[in-house]
Amino acid sequence: MKIKLKIFAFVTLLSVLISSCSKDNEKQKVLRFGMIPFESADKLIEKATPLMDAIGKGIGMEVKLSVAADYTGVIEALRGKKLDAAFLTPASYILAKQEANARVILKSQRNGNPYYYGAIITRSDSGIKTLQDLKGKSFAFGDPISTSGHVFPRKLLLENKINPDRDFSHLIYSGAHDATVLAIMNKKVDAGATYSDDSTGSKGSWTRYLKPEEIKDIRVLAVTDPIPSDNICVSQDMDPKLAEKLAQVIIDFGKTKEGSELMQKIYKFTGYIRATDADYDPVRKSFEIAGIKLKDTLHKK
Repeated sequence: MKIKLKIFAFVTLLSVLISSCSKDNEKQKVLRFGMIPFESADKLIEKATPLMDAIGKGIGMEVKLSVAADYTGVIEALRGKKLDAAFLTPASYILAKQEANARVILKSQRNGNPYYYGAIITRSDSGIKTLQDLKGKSFAFGDPISTSGHVFPRKLLLENKINPDRDFSHLIYSGAHDATVLAIMNKKVDAGATYSDDSTGSKGSWTRYLKPEEIKDIRVLAVTDPIPSDNICVSQDMDPKLAEKLAQVIIDFGKTKEGSELMQKIYKFTGYIRATDADYDPVRKSFEIAGIKLKDTLHKK
C-alpha cells in the first residue's frame, strides 16, 4: 500500500511538473505587447498590426497587441505579468521602472535623432518677445506628465526665475499639444508649452497642427534641453536572449523602407536605437527640479 501511495505521489508530482513546463512553453510562444490609445483603439490596432506581424515573424513568435486605457494600465499590466513588452513615454517608463522594474531596450528616433524638445511659444502679434515678458500673462501647459508639454518647460521657466503657479495671470492644462496650439492661436491664452522636433524650434506641434499660412503667426520664445525619446521596454522576467532578439528585430525592421514608413504612420518615428536606463536620468532630474511627483500625478489621471 505504501509503495502504491509513493508511486501515486510521484506520478502526481510528475504531472504537475509537466503541466507547469507545458504552460511555460505556451507562454514563450506568445509575446504580449502593450500600447496606449493616443487615438481610437480600433485605429491604433489597425495601424500597429502590420508592425506586430513583422516583429512576430522576426522573433519566431506570435505577437498579441493589447491597448490599455492609459499608461497606468500598461504599468499595472507589466507589474502583474500580463504584458511582456510595451511602448512608453519617458515619464511613464520611469514609473514602470520604479513600480514594475521594467527594462528599457530601445528608444525612438525622429529623423535620425533620439531626442526631442519642449518649446514655449506665443503668437507673433502678442508683444511677448522674451520669457520675462510672460509674467502676468496667461499660459497653457499640455498634459500634466508630458515631458515636452509641461515638465521640461516648467523647469526652464523656474530656471529663469518664473514661477508658473504664481507669475501667470491664468494657468491651464490643455491636455494635449494640439489643444495648446489652438488655445494660443484662438487667443484663449497668451503663450504655452508644447513639443519641438529640433533645438532651433524650426519644427514642432505648430507646424504639424496649423495650416501652412498660419505657421508664421507663431513665435518660439525658447527651447528646452533635449528630452530622450519615447521607448520600448520589456518586463523584468523576459529572457535576456529574447529581449536582445526583440531589440535587434525592431532595429533592423526600422532600417527598411517598409519599417520606417510603418513606424512613421503609427508614432511619427523613423526607427529605433539601443537605450539604457541611464538615458532617462535627465527626465528624473527634471521632474525633481520642477517639483512634480510623477507617481502621484500619473495616478490622478
